[in-house]
Amino acid sequence: MRITTVGLDADDTLWHNETVFRLTQERVFALLSDVADAPAVTTRLAEVEGRNLRLYGYGVKGFILSMLETAMEFTGGEPPGRVVREILAAGREMLAHPVEPLPGVDQALAALSERYRLVLITKGDLLHQEQKLAASGLGDLFAAVEIVSEKDAPTYARVFGRHGTGAAQAAMCGNSLRSDVLPALQAGAWAAHVPYPLLWAHEAAEAPANHPRFAELATIAELPAWVDAIG
Repeated sequence: MRITTVGLDADDTLWHNETVFRLTQERVFALLSDVADAPAVTTRLAEVEGRNLRLYGYGVKGFILSMLETAMEFTGGEPPGRVVREILAAGREMLAHPVEPLPGVDQALAALSERYRLVLITKGDLLHQEQKLAASGLGDLFAAVEIVSEKDAPTYARVFGRHGTGAAQAAMCGNSLRSDVLPALQAGAWAAHVPYPLLWAHEAAEAPANHPRFAELATIAELPAWVDAIG
C-alpha cells in the first residue's frame, strides 16, 4: 500500500530537547545539594512529574512546576527564595533556548516533502511548540501541525484521517517508542523509531519486536528510503 502521509515528532526527533531538560536538572541538583543528593532528587522528581502530567501536561512549564514542588518536599515546604528564583529563571531560559535541528533533518524533510504530505505531531505547550517550529526554519515543509495533549491510537487515527488518507497509508517517525511508535502502530500506521541519546523516563517502552510495520533506524537520514520502500 502506498504511503501518502508522514507524521513526525518534534522534540528530540527534529531538534534537541531532552538535553536542555537534563542541564536544568543539574542546576537544580546543585541548588538542593545541601538537603539531598542527585539520585534522590531524580527519583522524587520523576514521581512528582508522573503525578502532575494529567494536570499540567507536557512541556517546560509543567516541568518547572514539578521542580518547584520537588524542591518544597526536600525543604519542608519552605524552599529558600534563592532556590525558587533560580528554578524560575531556569524555566525562562529553557523557553528561550535556541532551536537547533538535528543532523540530517533538513535534508530528510526536504526529500520527504517532495513525495508525501508531512504532518508535525507533537505534545507540549502550544505556544512554546509553535515558537520552536518557527525558530527551526522547518515550518514551510509541513502541510499541517498538530500539537496534542496526548499521543494515543485515537489521536493518530484522527490526525491521519484529517490530514491524509487514513492511518493505513501513513507512517510516523519519532524518538519515543511509547508515544511515537506503539500508538501509531495500534492505529494501523507504519512507524519508525529514531533514537535520541537521552530519553525521558516517562517515555520508556519496549520495542515491538518483529512487527511487520515497524523499523528501527539509526538516523533520520534513513527515513526517506524506508518510507519509499513501503510502497
